[in-house]
Amino acid sequence: MPPDPTPRARPRLAALALTLLLALPAGTPPAEAREVVDAAGRRVTVPERVERVLTAGPPASVLLYTLAPAKMIGWVRAPYPDEKPFLARQTWDLPTTGRLTGRGNTANVEAVLALKPDLIVDVGSTGPTYASLADRVQEQTGIPYLLLDGRFAQIPETYRAFGAILGEEARAAELAAYAERTLAEVAGRVGALPPDKRPRVYYGRGPKGLETGLAGSINTEILEAAGGRNVADAAGRGGLVTVSPEQVLAWDPDVILTLDAPFRASLSADPLWSGLRAVRAGRVYQTPRLPFGWFDAPPGINRLIGLRWLAGLLHPDLFPQAIEAETRAFYTLFYHVDLAPDQVAALLSGAGR
Repeated sequence: MPPDPTPRARPRLAALALTLLLALPAGTPPAEAREVVDAAGRRVTVPERVERVLTAGPPASVLLYTLAPAKMIGWVRAPYPDEKPFLARQTWDLPTTGRLTGRGNTANVEAVLALKPDLIVDVGSTGPTYASLADRVQEQTGIPYLLLDGRFAQIPETYRAFGAILGEEARAAELAAYAERTLAEVAGRVGALPPDKRPRVYYGRGPKGLETGLAGSINTEILEAAGGRNVADAAGRGGLVTVSPEQVLAWDPDVILTLDAPFRASLSADPLWSGLRAVRAGRVYQTPRLPFGWFDAPPGINRLIGLRWLAGLLHPDLFPQAIEAETRAFYTLFYHVDLAPDQVAALLSGAGR
């Protein structure tokens, strides 16, 4: 059984639950509506019963799918054919809604209105830019728009908050407990490691592997949690950036994680990369990606299984358990699918375990 929240955490969780549940003083909206305070501090009136939810971006789409797939009215991006076997069959053919936020936003107000959602939700940054976008879309459509905290460490609280809004408290508590247990287990084993025991890791996105995340980037935040060091931290704080091959050569990482399989396959024969210690040592790994990336892409709750995989990859002495059983359990609980042995093998191909 997962551990209870620590005494120190209980007041914080209780306060969050009180904030997100009904808060209706005299003279406020009728029983068919309630006011909640989202993670950006915005007060939003939402229906008493929420049945149709539109997600503004990929992390929100993954969160909603894991928590309440029956309330989904579409995918931000339609699942690719190789992703569908790792998703519940009834969600394969949902409409494609496009995204309202982030890079490459494709949705528009007319399309949003046509879908008749009860609620729009986004998961990620809760800063002023995203709060302003949420306010603007809400004003244009008349549909309540909530922002939820997308930070990795906040996953348990985000599940509980969203579960209270959707009327899915029991399911949210189950997923939050798994997240708490995973975060606590990994932190307990790697938290005290000194810097010299933490491998230096480069994360390469894109066909040339030259896009990466700087210090503070949501795209690389599980690296430190898994007991690694992001070599790109040396370039300062920020989000995703494009770096030069010369910069990667100067960093000379111990481990390379890749998002694109063709890039990984090309490294040993590429004179720009083949001299790196990670390549020479054969420590170049493909991050599992189906149906959602384990490390990134999107930077959502899908990274929970990625944390367990990466911690074991970087510190096999601390995590001797095989990742296969944990993978099957995670996919059953979160993704509503029971994996066959060949599916597990396909997921972990090139992932080093």
